[in-house]
Amino acid sequence: MEIKLPDNSTIEVPEGSTAGDAAAVIGKGLARAAVAAEVNGEPVDLSHPLNEGDTLSIITADSEAGLEIMRHSAAHVLADAMMQLYPGTKLGIGPAITDGFYYDFLLPQPISESDLAVIEAKMAEIIAAAAPFERQELEREEAARRFSDQPFKLELLEELPLEEKATIYAEYDFVDLCRGPHVPDTGRIKAFKLLSVAGAYWRGDESNRMLTRIYGTAFNSRKQLEEHLERLKEAERRDHRVLGRQLDLYHIDDEVGAGLPLWHPKGALIRKIIEDFWRDAHLASGYEMVMIPHIASVELWKTSGHWDFYRENMYSPMDIDGQEFIVKPMNCPGHIKIYKSRTRSYRELPIRWAELGTVYRYERSGVLHGLLRVRGFTQDDAHIFCRSEQLQDEIIGVIRFVLYMLKTFGFEEYEVYLSTRPEKSVGSDEHWQQATEALKVALETVELDYRIDPGEGVFYGPKIDMKIRDALGRAWQCTTIQVDFNLPERFDVTYIGEDNSEHRPIMIHRALLGSLERFMGCLIEHYAGAFPLWLAPVQAVILPIADRHDAYARQVENRLTGAGIRVKTDYRQESVGKKIRDAEVERLPYMLIVGDREEEGGTVSVRSRDAGDLGIRDPEELAADMARQIEARS
Repeated sequence: MEIKLPDNSTIEVPEGSTAGDAAAVIGKGLARAAVAAEVNGEPVDLSHPLNEGDTLSIITADSEAGLEIMRHSAAHVLADAMMQLYPGTKLGIGPAITDGFYYDFLLPQPISESDLAVIEAKMAEIIAAAAPFERQELEREEAARRFSDQPFKLELLEELPLEEKATIYAEYDFVDLCRGPHVPDTGRIKAFKLLSVAGAYWRGDESNRMLTRIYGTAFNSRKQLEEHLERLKEAERRDHRVLGRQLDLYHIDDEVGAGLPLWHPKGALIRKIIEDFWRDAHLASGYEMVMIPHIASVELWKTSGHWDFYRENMYSPMDIDGQEFIVKPMNCPGHIKIYKSRTRSYRELPIRWAELGTVYRYERSGVLHGLLRVRGFTQDDAHIFCRSEQLQDEIIGVIRFVLYMLKTFGFEEYEVYLSTRPEKSVGSDEHWQQATEALKVALETVELDYRIDPGEGVFYGPKIDMKIRDALGRAWQCTTIQVDFNLPERFDVTYIGEDNSEHRPIMIHRALLGSLERFMGCLIEHYAGAFPLWLAPVQAVILPIADRHDAYARQVENRLTGAGIRVKTDYRQESVGKKIRDAEVERLPYMLIVGDREEEGGTVSVRSRDAGDLGIRDPEELAADMARQIEARS
């Protein structure tokens, strides 16, 4: 029978051939590398039977899809090992995730990370046996009997469509409910490591049972695994939650509330520096600043549609003098109300209004994560009201603006997504098509590579999302640009055109840095706390060698402070070596050592965080040099 290949060529295979058989016909090397296949666009096992005219694509171990399948198979082996080691274990789910996998269990006894070595050893036994993964289809009633002692699997079975059979995978005595596909046998799992133990509510719902989640990772070679583990160590060293306390930037206090950061003086100073730059850049780019309250009437959110489409992320209303108010989850309705405060002319458009607006959104406690996922945060928000013929240029301007902003902070690699209409949405097909096309053309004009993210737009319009890549190559969601025809209609937003009639403007929502909290977390981890000079809360520390040098140190501090440099002096009665080590722990850009020689010559001995010993310098020359670096934001 004839089988089609991705390049539109065909091969002939005997009747009854499987995807694995076809791989062998294509080439022995491909057959050895194959772990799964796609048949007519659907991922399947290599044992999947082929039919005349099927389109076949082989998935190899070194591909992204192949690695995901291998990791999912490793999660299956983890479940097998846990059932053997802890009889009575109840199985949750075990998907592949970015860079690894996990499996959730209800265990008959608690475990800790000290138990992972024993679990790994049992997994290694299962892998060494090279047990084949065998797929079976069962009627729902038969599957329910097979999993009668597994309540979570029974719950998943109940959700299957009535006409759909259950699929299970078996390797030797272990059976799991799973859609697959899997690698051909356990021996194809080349290099794995269990990483951590955590708690997780069943299906992420706090009203459900707390399960034990075991995280792991797997790669195609020991070398790849070891490189990944090194990256994890480096990521741990850069963890903004640890550095936030170590560098005295912020903390989160349980009595104040989860997801509500408290900024310490150094952290607040960095935020001020970011905010000052942000405001100056916006004013220079034709934006005006606005400010709105932190609470608003429920009626505002009903008009905007958030009450219907976003209510699960909003906090409960509060009664004030018989009227219901809510802390704001968004800034856009307030900006619209400012627009509607008077009649607008076409000559005023585009109007660009920006605000560092603090918003409050409900997040489950299980997903809160330092500064990266919080409940109260400040968006670098802006809304642009423009005419239809201005839309394209405005989007292009926003994209260029965001590239400038991110580059200034040291981010020059991005992942860009164009998110299209979701299933739950409002607005006409015509408007959605016009908005999506405008975003697409803007990306192509600026020559940014992007991917389509189907169905991931917001309920009122399509959007561009940009993820920045940090020093470790990790992607962070920050920038979003959204085109909105919906809110102008809901609020009856208009302008008077050249024809002296009312027309409807188009609204662009955009955040360049995202939230300042998340962006600060990104910055801390990107620089591992060693901020560039212009962002460092303390740019130089003066280290007097002995008490007799304190007066001269104070003179140097005054001269540098007068030149606009942020300086502190370490007057502790410690050795200069200890002071240097402590300054290095604080990641301070410059250490200025003063002793007898420096005081006599009116100089300082300069030590750079990045370049080491820079020798003797005149304080005024050093201050001028630092000022140039700060001005250039280098």
